[in-house]
Amino acid sequence: MFKQIFLVLLSALSVVSAYAQGQSTLAAQWPNQPVRLIVPFPGGASLLDAVVRLLTPEVARDLGGSVFVENKPGAGTVIGVDAVAKASDRHTFGGVANSFTVNQSLVAQLPYNASKELAPVILLARTANVLAVRPELPIRNLSELIAYAKKNPGKLSYGSFGNGTTPHFAGEMLKSMAGIDMVHVPYKAQGPALNDLLGGNIDLMFGNLPDFLPHIRSGKLRALGTTYLTRAPLAPEIPTIAEQGLPSFETDSWYGIIAPASTPKAVIERLNASLNDALKQTGVQQNLRERGIEIIGGSSADFGAHLQREIAKYAEIVKISNMKID
Repeated sequence: MFKQIFLVLLSALSVVSAYAQGQSTLAAQWPNQPVRLIVPFPGGASLLDAVVRLLTPEVARDLGGSVFVENKPGAGTVIGVDAVAKASDRHTFGGVANSFTVNQSLVAQLPYNASKELAPVILLARTANVLAVRPELPIRNLSELIAYAKKNPGKLSYGSFGNGTTPHFAGEMLKSMAGIDMVHVPYKAQGPALNDLLGGNIDLMFGNLPDFLPHIRSGKLRALGTTYLTRAPLAPEIPTIAEQGLPSFETDSWYGIIAPASTPKAVIERLNASLNDALKQTGVQQNLRERGIEIIGGSSADFGAHLQREIAKYAEIVKISNMKID
């Protein structure tokens, strides 16, 4: 009896050892072809694209192979994410931002099943957002915005760089919390939306603080508030929305990497380690710090937990605000 149990345990240990050896060998041999990082936004049109492109040379040097970025925008990032989900070559990964988790509750029929077809790799970084208005409006703070919107329901327009993106979510959250009505105007990228805000074609917009700050400091835009619960280190002179009467208002823009769920764990962990190393490079840290981008890093499990929290948070806001795709 004891001999049989011993043999079963020995056999199980052999299987585990063989699996571990196989994973180790796989990680050592990978990559054996160019690594593709799909970004679901147009090239140069998002901080996600900028962060991924900054890290790509460091990762390529570490892996000893080619790493390239492919932009595949459309449908509020759904097209690019779906391309990642359907890849099966062990060398395709994707960059994602807040829209990835918003879409879980905002889009009725996604072409992919995030929980079954995709796996987390790493949460790279995050940055604060800022709410800015065109300076011609008689609005200098959040209270004045709310008062103006209530006197002029449906007259104010706010831009975003696509359905389900952070500016869309933040705008709908503001509408819900403040009890105001504004018209959403979605664009394909932040650049065109920002240009229209600067040109006076739309009235206000949430956007990445690093991209908006030069226009705010030049007077071309007026900042009403940032979206961390505490003031953003990049612009501590701008009050938060939370401190102006909406204490639970908090959003940020975060950037991460995902993989097809079929990707071996050893490969995911190898890429995770490479990206963590890249984030520690002095040049990378200086570049991101100057842009007001906070480095995060960590394990794939850490990112998985973050994604679950974000999915739950956005699902609640979508439900409460009755957020719709335009």
